[in-house]
Amino acid sequence: MQATEIEHFYLAYIACLNAQDWSRLADFVEVDVRHNDRPLGVAGYRVMLQNDFANIPDLRYEVELLVVNTNCVGSRLRFDCSPRGKFLGLPVNGKRVVFSENVFYELRDDKIARVWSVIDKASIEAQLLESRSQ
Repeated sequence: MQATEIEHFYLAYIACLNAQDWSRLADFVEVDVRHNDRPLGVAGYRVMLQNDFANIPDLRYEVELLVVNTNCVGSRLRFDCSPRGKFLGLPVNGKRVVFSENVFYELRDDKIARVWSVIDKASIEAQLLESRSQ
């Protein structure tokens, strides 16, 4: 795929996630997809995403930055949401938090084969500390 096609592919993938259109996930993700070096496969990846939406009912992926080349995508995603209970081990308990995720995708055969994700947990911690001091 060319860079423009990859950009359209990635934005369609994000739209699939936001719509929770799990029947289309395999259109975007390789059957043996890995997330942070864990072999999940499409089924495990789907369960991970479904759990995210179950624990964060107002979850929505917003692309802030997108960089593509012939077999890689780099993206900075923004989230403005209210996770239930603990999130990343933090007692968010329904408080609204805003944070980013930096994520890289390796493409193989025009699908996502590997995902490396880092969430800005320090930003969430700072917001929780600030809300406690108010």
